[in-house]
Amino acid sequence: MSVLENWDKWKTFLGEKADQAQKMGVDEETLTGFAKKIGDYLSQNVDPKTDQERVLSDLWHVAEDHEREMLAHLMLKLVDQDAHRMQPQS
Repeated sequence: MSVLENWDKWKTFLGEKADQAQKMGVDEETLTGFAKKIGDYLSQNVDPKTDQERVLSDLWHVAEDHEREMLAHLMLKLVDQDAHRMQPQS
């Protein structure tokens, strides 16, 4: 099963890649730009596999460029929040 066939796997994958980029010193604006490019690629080349991906795809297709950037930013925010929720509390 690919990461695109399971919403939680996709969010985990994206979160891990975003975390790696941040550890390498990539700033939030640049990371959002990367996420937008990934969203553009996925919307043009990949058929959504889950209901969540279908909603995101539909939103992406009706959004203007600046709105797509905001959607990319929100996806990064979502996966970051999920990652913090998964970390053990000390």
